[in-house]
Amino acid sequence: MPGTAFITGITGQDGAYLAKLLLEKGYQVHGMMRRSSTDTLERLSEFVDDITIHQGDLLDQLSLVRLLDEIEPTEVYNLAAQSFVPTSWSQPILTGETTGLGVTRVLEAIRQVNPQIRMYQASSSEMFGKVQETPQTESTPFYPRSPYGVAKVYGYWITINYRESYDLFASNGILFNHESPLRGLEFVTRKITDGVARIKLGVQDQLLLGNLDARRDWGFAGDFVNAMWLMLQADTPGDFVVATGEQHSVREFCEIAFGTVGLNLEDYVGIDPRFYRPAEVETLLGDPSKARTELGWEPQVTFEQLVTMMVEEDLHRVEREIKLGS
Repeated sequence: MPGTAFITGITGQDGAYLAKLLLEKGYQVHGMMRRSSTDTLERLSEFVDDITIHQGDLLDQLSLVRLLDEIEPTEVYNLAAQSFVPTSWSQPILTGETTGLGVTRVLEAIRQVNPQIRMYQASSSEMFGKVQETPQTESTPFYPRSPYGVAKVYGYWITINYRESYDLFASNGILFNHESPLRGLEFVTRKITDGVARIKLGVQDQLLLGNLDARRDWGFAGDFVNAMWLMLQADTPGDFVVATGEQHSVREFCEIAFGTVGLNLEDYVGIDPRFYRPAEVETLLGDPSKARTELGWEPQVTFEQLVTMMVEEDLHRVEREIKLGS
């Protein structure tokens, strides 16, 4: 029977898709967000009345213990993190505190309040960084190339450590790049699709990007949250690569995005060295065989469908902005 789910980072892209999925499955859904003077519930607007939002923070152990004791969840999904890779260089200590040690605080709260709670930890393909083999599997050695990646490696191993030390049901999902119309505008995929929409509608002239040759395994966030849920329905906990098994370059992403609106990327895209990483991750490609075999998970949305979906949503949004501004 569906139980009670507690999602940290519920206001983010993955949190919104996961909350919607769990509500459809009959769960009581609770989410945690940091106190803010601005409204950050936009992604949850369609079903915000069906979930319960609590104030808390991965930096505050007591708030996590209090919330677990109050909510009594059967499943915890730890999605909260400082998740924007470029920011992890300008705020490396904060990134370590939230993305790394924050995981320990969640695990410790579970151990103290109710060790029967099942936990999902959002790990990342950025842990592979300077890849040691292609494609990357659950056994590929990590070589992170950013403070964010390093913090995620800590979160990954402390999850395994608590699982083995305290017999917790705690699973890592090593998610490769997953995008959607809900992705933040600071991420390159949304920067591209938003830029394409603005250029098409005549409110922007150029799109400045960094490394067009970087290659990623891109999937749809709505597909990936289903893998998160499946991990916590398994008989035993484990660690799973969640990816499409296909790889595309930033340039290919741009080609499809501009092509969707009948434009040529060469006419509008410029290169700005400011957008290169201090330590570049050139290529990521996941092997989701274990998730396919043990969880029965398969991605449903293709790369082309994903890019087209994002462009079309941004076109509608920018059109509304233009009408409101006129």
